[in-house]
Amino acid sequence: MGQDLRSARGSGGRCADSPRVTLDTAESPKSVREAGRALTSLGYDATLRLPRTEKAQHRRLSNGAFIRDSSRGGLGRLTVRNGTSSDAVVTLTRGTRTAFSVYIRKGSDTTIRSVNSGSYTVYFTTGEDWNSRKSSFTRECSFEKFDDKANFRTVQVSGGTQYTVLTFTLNKVIGGNATTSQVPPGEFPS
Repeated sequence: MGQDLRSARGSGGRCADSPRVTLDTAESPKSVREAGRALTSLGYDATLRLPRTEKAQHRRLSNGAFIRDSSRGGLGRLTVRNGTSSDAVVTLTRGTRTAFSVYIRKGSDTTIRSVNSGSYTVYFTTGEDWNSRKSSFTRECSFEKFDDKANFRTVQVSGGTQYTVLTFTLNKVIGGNATTSQVPPGEFPS
């Protein structure tokens, strides 16, 4: 079982960005420093104290790592293909309850086994730099869901058991039949 972490909702419903990282890449502080040096070279006292900055991080989980894993025990199987240019977290919910969330690296696939029977809403967030403490990406975040439910079903048939095997592709594919919708970040499931 994976650890239970909060979603982007816990970070105020947006990327868990760091103002210190944003400040490190901004042009304004560089301009202020240059202006301070120019004033000092002209004999003016231009002592400046800018806030501390941080370099952008590039944290990632391993492909297929569970971020949340509430209850799986069925026979269903879900394969997720991430052909996007960003890492992703896919979350399946039943009603308002999160069944599981799994991390998929860009350009990778992962298969989740033991999915219980039921109808699930499939959400996904993509981005860069996974902040495990805030359970959100820190840059280039997007929040979406598939418009159709994912229905898993297990039935006994003569000679065995029949169960659902689904594949979702996060990037657009020719001939694909799934549509997605943007989700307000504050409504992304936890």
